[in-house]
Amino acid sequence: MSARNTIFSFNRVFMSRFKSSYTMTKEGSSHFTVQDLPNGGPFIAGSGAGGNDDWKKYKKVSIDPTSSERDPRDDYRTLVSAIVPRPIALILTLSKDGSLSNLAPFSYFGLSNADPPIFTVGITSATLNKDTARNLLETEECTINIISEWFVEAANATCVNSPYGVSEWEITGLTKADSEVVKPPHVLESAFSIEAKVVAVHEWKSRRNPDKVTGRTFIFEGVRFHAREDVINEQLNGLDVGKLKPVSRLGGNTYGKTTEGFDISRPEYKDLCKDLETN
Repeated sequence: MSARNTIFSFNRVFMSRFKSSYTMTKEGSSHFTVQDLPNGGPFIAGSGAGGNDDWKKYKKVSIDPTSSERDPRDDYRTLVSAIVPRPIALILTLSKDGSLSNLAPFSYFGLSNADPPIFTVGITSATLNKDTARNLLETEECTINIISEWFVEAANATCVNSPYGVSEWEITGLTKADSEVVKPPHVLESAFSIEAKVVAVHEWKSRRNPDKVTGRTFIFEGVRFHAREDVINEQLNGLDVGKLKPVSRLGGNTYGKTTEGFDISRPEYKDLCKDLETN
């Protein structure tokens, strides 16, 4: 079987499994609505943006992120308003002696692999020397809790500039739940939590000042999942986004709700490109 046929064979199997396992609240729900494709569909091979030519009216501006004339903070502002929406991880860590716990949200967060489950979290210079980064380096474990609408304000309250040693549990009123593999508890209010262990850390240094550490990327392996029973399906392989109500980070202090979506399947080459091959 050719590499191309292998990919399409995988796509067919993947989509058949995905559709049967992934659940989504149907149109008309107050939580999530499935809409038509943005351009109406179906897509025609070679048609580009589908007749929407607004993009032709404007030129792209070239930006050198390492220019000596550019403030690094402008790169931050640009990126957090362009790479959107971003999922938010509410990370819970313990101090080395286990006496203090820390809760903090991070939107430099993503899923990188499924087998094994791998997640990445970026911690930048602003929080590089705070509790979360220190605890992760010393204990190499945490829980990652997905933030939903019903406790987003409590999660945001973990960012308060409280004195060292003050418990975020008291400030937020959130509830601890015992973990099974790692020592840090997870957040009971979160509909999906991950027990995780650090498998690698990469340190980043400024291009402008190579002696300055500007961030660290932590790579985690998920070792246990905890899902709320009404949000995950009976097969334990798909969550209902309409019930999960995940919150995402946009630019600045703006956040997003996940209330609308559309279905778009991966195309088959023989169907999508048959007209191109005859020309």
